[in-house]
Amino acid sequence: MTTRMPLQLPDAEALCAALADAMRAHVDPAATALVGIHTGGVWVAERLHAALGLKIPPGSMDVSFYRDDYHQRGLRANAKTSQIPFDVEGAHIVIVDDVLYTGRTIRAALNELFDYGRPARIDLAVLVDRGGRELPIAPSFCPHTLSLAAAQTLELERAADGGLAFRLVEK
Repeated sequence: MTTRMPLQLPDAEALCAALADAMRAHVDPAATALVGIHTGGVWVAERLHAALGLKIPPGSMDVSFYRDDYHQRGLRANAKTSQIPFDVEGAHIVIVDDVLYTGRTIRAALNELFDYGRPARIDLAVLVDRGGRELPIAPSFCPHTLSLAAAQTLELERAADGGLAFRLVEK
């Protein structure tokens, strides 16, 4: 009989700081724009924006309508509107999300972003890469990798005081 050790969840606060450190040399504070994917990616983008001292206000995207499984999943009850408060055309944009899994959410984000214009460059920053890719998408910046079973989901939560933490959800 094998006993399964409980999974040690990564420290989301420490990963935000490590992600900012990894990105610092690769962003121009006056010319780099962040776009967070709702909801966890928006929280991480807000943190990165402050930590990196970026001048362009961060954007946010809800990619629900752009997902290739929209016809199966439908629209989430808490769908948000996308806000891109800068000119996408010719910009250096970093798409920010909390957890990278199959790559389908990022594909949807790219499709939506190109509806706003043609960026000069797009990077991807995530707190955790959990593997399981179904599309050829890889992060430019990622401080942590983690292997999870298909029946498990890693979710980022924000406390009332703004603190970020991960929780493991069993499907």
